[in-house]
Amino acid sequence: MIIKRLHLTTPGFLAMTSLLLVAGCHRPKPPALVMGPPVVKVAAPLQRDVPMVYESIGQTDATATVEVRARVEATVEKILFIEGSNIKEGDPLFLLDKKPIQQRLAAAQGNLGQIEANLSRLQQDVDRLGPLAARGAVPQKDLDTAVANLRQAGAARETGVAEVKSAELDLGYTEVAAPVSGVIGAKQVDVGTLVGKGQPTVMATISPLDPIWANLEISEVAYLNNAGKFKDPKNPTVFALVLANGQVHPHRGRLAFVDRLVNPTTGTLKIRVEFPNPEKIVRPGQFCRVRILAKTLPGALLLPQRAVQEIQGLHNVFVVNNEGKASFRRVKMSERIGSLWIVESGLNAGENVIIEGLLKARDGATVTVQPIEIDDAPLKELATTVPNAPAEPATPATPATPAATPAGQ
Repeated sequence: MIIKRLHLTTPGFLAMTSLLLVAGCHRPKPPALVMGPPVVKVAAPLQRDVPMVYESIGQTDATATVEVRARVEATVEKILFIEGSNIKEGDPLFLLDKKPIQQRLAAAQGNLGQIEANLSRLQQDVDRLGPLAARGAVPQKDLDTAVANLRQAGAARETGVAEVKSAELDLGYTEVAAPVSGVIGAKQVDVGTLVGKGQPTVMATISPLDPIWANLEISEVAYLNNAGKFKDPKNPTVFALVLANGQVHPHRGRLAFVDRLVNPTTGTLKIRVEFPNPEKIVRPGQFCRVRILAKTLPGALLLPQRAVQEIQGLHNVFVVNNEGKASFRRVKMSERIGSLWIVESGLNAGENVIIEGLLKARDGATVTVQPIEIDDAPLKELATTVPNAPAEPATPATPATPAATPAGQ
């Protein structure tokens, strides 16, 4: 087979290459793209009455924690309550063995009887020797001795009476009753346990649950912002209790106590809030959050946080006028509510603020606006948890159930 090779230096090939180069040099250029004003999304700030709520972590506590102790040395004979039940003041709780104390009482009463008999005899001696000594029939010394013996017997009688009363008092301590109304905890002793030996033995603990306290610490700033309202009986501060599961306690609280000093280490002040608890759902020792309604800002302006530029502690927004020109605006911001931010100053209601597209805006440049609406979901969520009801007076403790069936007999 014979292969013919094409030589690139032939005149025909050179002519064709020249024609292609000339045609490429005269190709028309594409038309230039014309860019319009950048598109940004704008909205007027929300205007709402915004409640200013402070929130602090706290812990619940009973208004009293009473330990039921054995006040006499004896063994537990009966347990007369059900653990965890509601009891009222005076309900019997424990019955201790009375027999040793009854024997001591009988001995004290017998000793007192002997002392009183001797006292009567000595009184007769003084009555007999008195007239005789006055006539000189007996020595004065005999009368003085009889009077001294009478006084000694009188003192012994007082000691005997005290011993009888002490035994009677100890006998009364064998019947242990509830000192306060409330919910009783688990028993700390069992039937047959020796209690009161050496020191009073804790047998059970009682805590009233209605009302209940919440102890918390608030910042120094929060206290200063509320100090006047704390002391205003006509417009008291309102408190709401949020439990660990997020449930809001249905009853509003009132301020019960403010500590005398601010903790210099943490800059906080301890306060105590009292909440009605008739359902007895809240128990001592629970961790909780307490919301404090300090005040309400009428007609506050709010913007989404993404609409605000924060540079070195200064806050800026872009405002678009009716002619579509963006202008740089310095504003002062206040509290945050979820994704919203309260504008304290620098902005008027009804002005269009760039919400999205901040990087496209330039001061004095024209923009194409696209109106949007600001989501007010954070305000709706706040409204469901704001302590907006007035404080309720503390309700008396719910009457306890009748004495429980004796247990542990």
